[in-house]
Amino acid sequence: MMWRIRSRSRTICLSLAFITVFLYLLLALVSLPIHHQPCEPLQPPRTHVLRDLAQTNYTSVRMSGPAGPPTDTTHGDSSNKDAKKDAKGHASQAESVESGLSKLEALFDHPLYNVPSPPVPEEDWLLKVKSKVKASEQSSQMWVSASQEGYEDVQWNSNSSSHPPWLRFHLGISRWQLYPHRDPNMEALAEQLATHNIVSAVQKSGGTQLKLVMSFPNYGQAMFKPMKQQRDEETNYNLYYFSDFERHNAEIAAFHLDRILGYRRIPPVVGRLVDVVKQIKDVTTDRKLARTFFTSPVGNVCFYGQCSYYCSTEHAVCGRPRDLEASLAVMLPDLSLAARRSWRSPWRRSYSRSKLAKWESEPDYCSAVRKTPPYDKGTRLVDFIDLVILDFLMSNMDRHHYETFEKFGNSTFLLHLDNGRAFGRHSKDEPSILAPLEQCCRIRRSTWLRLRLLSLPQYRLSDVMRGSLSRDPLHREAPLLSEPHLAALDRRLKTVLETVGHCRKRQSEDGGDDQVIYDDIAHLKDVVTPAG
Repeated sequence: MMWRIRSRSRTICLSLAFITVFLYLLLALVSLPIHHQPCEPLQPPRTHVLRDLAQTNYTSVRMSGPAGPPTDTTHGDSSNKDAKKDAKGHASQAESVESGLSKLEALFDHPLYNVPSPPVPEEDWLLKVKSKVKASEQSSQMWVSASQEGYEDVQWNSNSSSHPPWLRFHLGISRWQLYPHRDPNMEALAEQLATHNIVSAVQKSGGTQLKLVMSFPNYGQAMFKPMKQQRDEETNYNLYYFSDFERHNAEIAAFHLDRILGYRRIPPVVGRLVDVVKQIKDVTTDRKLARTFFTSPVGNVCFYGQCSYYCSTEHAVCGRPRDLEASLAVMLPDLSLAARRSWRSPWRRSYSRSKLAKWESEPDYCSAVRKTPPYDKGTRLVDFIDLVILDFLMSNMDRHHYETFEKFGNSTFLLHLDNGRAFGRHSKDEPSILAPLEQCCRIRRSTWLRLRLLSLPQYRLSDVMRGSLSRDPLHREAPLLSEPHLAALDRRLKTVLETVGHCRKRQSEDGGDDQVIYDDIAHLKDVVTPAG
């Protein structure tokens, strides 16, 4: 019995062994034609990528999904495609900038921007050069440093060639404009704002947000407004206009737009990268400002100053880690030399979350304004409409006051100052800004013709703005205005022209003469061919 059991077990084992050998040979035959690729060695961690990301501006990086492992060679084609796509994008952007610059030059060569004007009478210059200045007449500003260290020895005389750019700018202000068209001093002035050494930085008193006054070795001064948010960051829709942050790029873009419109009523503004430590903290004599500097948890140098609302650690301005973008606007002459008068805007908003202003509830509001000095005579009303059009194009709702130089009385231009709350939204237009134009139906002929010119393809507003802004030093970091903001300019320009067209149509239907256009340049009536 035991023999039979052992014989049967041996048979089963031999059968299993035979089956195993057969399956092994079969598997070998099946696997023989398959060619295996050698395994790739494990790639070392890409420490340089991590280091670059650590030095990148966090807020400018858009995350498209969770982080994955380092890309292997199988993604080489897609990387090349992305690189080619980026190269095409940069090439396209460069072409757009070049096209805009060409259009800008053509625009400034147009007769509308080169209207012959008579010599400026002596009394129409804001300032005059005195051969000798008495000690009692010398101006002292509260923000001038007590130390003269870093300043140059004054070697100026009555010869204009000896004057620094900021002084030439001051001496070039006349009754009707801050600077002339094609001013040869603009390039030197922009270079000073963008590159000259900063020897003093103190906080400007007043206002709801942080502003500094920067001084240069040649005694020139500029208003400094720091970067507080990204260029493409839109204003929160739930935020009231008087609670919005000021934007450094808005100040820069407003200057360029004002110049393109032919106004020349905003002081020159230039963008600049400032070292928070060397060019602010180390040179300030403002003790209150100096006490507000600190280092953030990620190593950035920050400060917040003292002001009415947005000067606190929660609203601090920070370098990255020390470099800070800012706008620098050349200061106007000291008030002791050229006093200015502040005028309350007739279409001032209520600055209330629940109340409406009179102009928002009274349809015939403009009739009352027309009877009130200084809007009852002269050019003050059309001067104000010019400002309204500028504000609508850049969506600035915060125009509660404007200023003029007292020397010229009521017969002078309006200063277009404080534009930091402009260009907050590109996806929405604010029609209430145009209320003065809609209610009064009055506009300068020169303004109307230039607006029509800027609506033509060969002078398109968005294109010339893109070209003009490309000249600013901060364009190297990123475009000053995003493409949606540039597109919004064209859209809003069309709205302005349509509003003027409705005014003219309504007046013609009432049987009256065309009183919409204030004829300041009758001899150039037909320089623009398209009907508007």
